[in-house]
Amino acid sequence: MTQNFPCGRVRRRQFLADCGMGFTGLALGAMLGGTPTSEASVPTGLSHLAPRAKSVVWLFMLGGVSHVESFDPKISLNKYAGKTIDETPYRATVLDSPFYRKNVRDFAGTPRALMAKVYPLQMTHRPRGESGLEVNDWWPHVGDCIDDIAVVRSMWTTDNDHAAQLQFHTGRHIFDGFFPSIGSWVHYGLGSLNDNLPQFIVLGGPPGDCCGGVGAHDGSYLGPEHSGIRLSIDPSNPLPFGTPGAQMTIEERRHQLDLLRDLNETAGIEYPNDAHLRARIKSFELAFRMQMSVPKVVKLSDETTTTQELYGLNDPTTQTVGQQCLTARRLVEQGVRFVQIYNDGWDAHSKLLANHTTRCKAVDKPIAGLLKDLKQRGLLEETLVVFATEFGRTPGAENSDGRDHHPYGFCVWLAGGGLKGGIAHGATDEIGFHAVENRHYVTDIHATVLHQLGLNSRKLEIPGHKRLELDFGSPIHEIIA
Repeated sequence: MTQNFPCGRVRRRQFLADCGMGFTGLALGAMLGGTPTSEASVPTGLSHLAPRAKSVVWLFMLGGVSHVESFDPKISLNKYAGKTIDETPYRATVLDSPFYRKNVRDFAGTPRALMAKVYPLQMTHRPRGESGLEVNDWWPHVGDCIDDIAVVRSMWTTDNDHAAQLQFHTGRHIFDGFFPSIGSWVHYGLGSLNDNLPQFIVLGGPPGDCCGGVGAHDGSYLGPEHSGIRLSIDPSNPLPFGTPGAQMTIEERRHQLDLLRDLNETAGIEYPNDAHLRARIKSFELAFRMQMSVPKVVKLSDETTTTQELYGLNDPTTQTVGQQCLTARRLVEQGVRFVQIYNDGWDAHSKLLANHTTRCKAVDKPIAGLLKDLKQRGLLEETLVVFATEFGRTPGAENSDGRDHHPYGFCVWLAGGGLKGGIAHGATDEIGFHAVENRHYVTDIHATVLHQLGLNSRKLEIPGHKRLELDFGSPIHEIIA
């Protein structure tokens, strides 16, 4: 209760608190209306330049896809199979390269051992589409879409262990600490197209570790409200703790949230700079709206049989990834800005043939289904699809029938969102060891994605958090239509 004093005066602290409560209510109302209200919220929601895309589907293969057995096949590996790199004509190209081990930062303090014995390709490849780009035969369905795809064959990174998953999403080596992920920057820079759904959604992957886990979709210093929200492909319970329970009415849930809001606002007077508190208020309100919207989005039974078959939902091998890719299409259709799909299991230190046969079969048809479905619905031009992995795999053999981690040169691909299709940009050397032509660090992919969404990565900075040159990257203009 406010204590009264002579002449109607109140204590200054109480006066500020009462006023603060009013402003907190206004702030909450603004958040519910989609208006930015805090330093950690969207700066303007307006693009820096004319956008070519509205949304991103970010497909990330955890473990390291073999670039030489996917979208950058190297016939020289067959020609020199069983020989050491010293015994090939490429010894100087590989071992005397200025890029060899120059940037690698390893947990052991020394670079990983060189896998010197050349390992042959484990699957055939062929030209695909009108463009004639070479694609490994493990990818027949994605190969059918190659004329809509821009392959970047000259990626490099500096982490030779699986924390490279974190590096690919934040641009920083794990030794530097944790930084905002690419999805969080998109969320921060552009805000919402649909106030009833989260704008940064995560599907699949391990739940808690920094590598392909929380760190790779974390808002970091942008604030927790810009972190990715995990979604389950289950209409009955798509969000952990996100349903009010079968016995609770909508009105009862609304009263609960009103009480929680009042309690959080009261706590906000004492802790006005608590970013987690701001995020909590926003998340409770968003959760209420999502309880009505999210189950509808993940109700895949609404789709036609033809569409379900396109994504492989009728096959146990492709069903899980197919559900994720179809959900991603439904999410971007509803205006979700960034959908991140993790797929685990690509770390083929041994038995690469069996590993990649299984993994490719699980993802090839669903990913191609996503591209085809977006295209036939007229959504591919406004949706940027990215296929990435933390590094490639060595041209040399490990454990006689596998390949080790390889950060020196690997490939990713992008499709839609105003990009060219049917092109390969950049190159690795003859055996796929080093990126040698149009080299691109991972943040060049970030900058390209942001550019197509209408954002300039160099204008995305937060006071007190100085970004380095490598954080910004540069758009790859050669693949932009």
